[in-house]
Amino acid sequence: MSIEVKNLLKEYGEQKAVNNISFEVKQGEIVGFLGPNGAGKSTTMKIITGYLAQTGGEAYVCGINVAEQPLEAKKKIGYLPELNALYYDMYVKEYLGFVAEVHGLPNKKEAIAKAIETVGLALEAKKKIGQLSKGYKQRVGLAAALIHNPEVLILDEPTSGLDPNQIVEIREVIKKQGLNKTVLFSSHILQEVEAMCERVIIINKGNIVADDTINHLLKNKYQSELRLEIKEVVDASIFEDIQNCTAINSHIWLFRTDNPEALKRRLLEISLAKNLNIISLQTGNTSSLEDVFRNLTKSE
Repeated sequence: MSIEVKNLLKEYGEQKAVNNISFEVKQGEIVGFLGPNGAGKSTTMKIITGYLAQTGGEAYVCGINVAEQPLEAKKKIGYLPELNALYYDMYVKEYLGFVAEVHGLPNKKEAIAKAIETVGLALEAKKKIGQLSKGYKQRVGLAAALIHNPEVLILDEPTSGLDPNQIVEIREVIKKQGLNKTVLFSSHILQEVEAMCERVIIINKGNIVADDTINHLLKNKYQSELRLEIKEVVDASIFEDIQNCTAINSHIWLFRTDNPEALKRRLLEISLAKNLNIISLQTGNTSSLEDVFRNLTKSE
């Protein structure tokens, strides 16, 4: 496994910011790491990258124990933190050269050029970082994370501050990197997560509440909606044995269910028994990753 977390615990006094969580991410996977603010996402990422020591448990990157061999683990990691710390008085190429030297890259000039091209910084490469927009500052941070061609990318809010066009561009960069690297990234833009990932890990109050493919999460929550339109005027009593029934008007009814086929059969039975004329009976998926996220992380 490229990333392996075992019973990871981080305590601040009596508060458990991360509560004995475990998960794995394989090479070639792009996994969304989701949760509300304060859920433990950034804390977990900092522990995996060696920037923060855990209270208990273990984190491995490419089989290397991060706590025991932090420098060896960091060689494998490209990290873009939530607060993208940059030296604003340095020029873009100057800063990336500094990062390349930190990594001890022998082909520094080539590595800088490739990182600039990869994240689309060519037009801004001769400017000071402090002169850049927030979106381009984010690109500098991503270029720094990629410059040493790491096997694992840990990206904390990588599209923060980007406009819609830039988000699409960076999304494509991340997807391309995910073809042969391991990518774990957090985002509050759930549409971006759906566009880039097949799998998500959702954390809430320090605990993992979901670790599954997006399709499976959507399928296993009651996400189907049936829309029934009938010719006759009827009242709600006719559907008294069916839960999650909503009247749009006296002719159109909506039903939410986790078993649409069974509900269809029941509605047809009722229609035949009551001599109702069905104009239409349609099935749709009404839910999204946002619905699943809110359901799993809502306050008690």
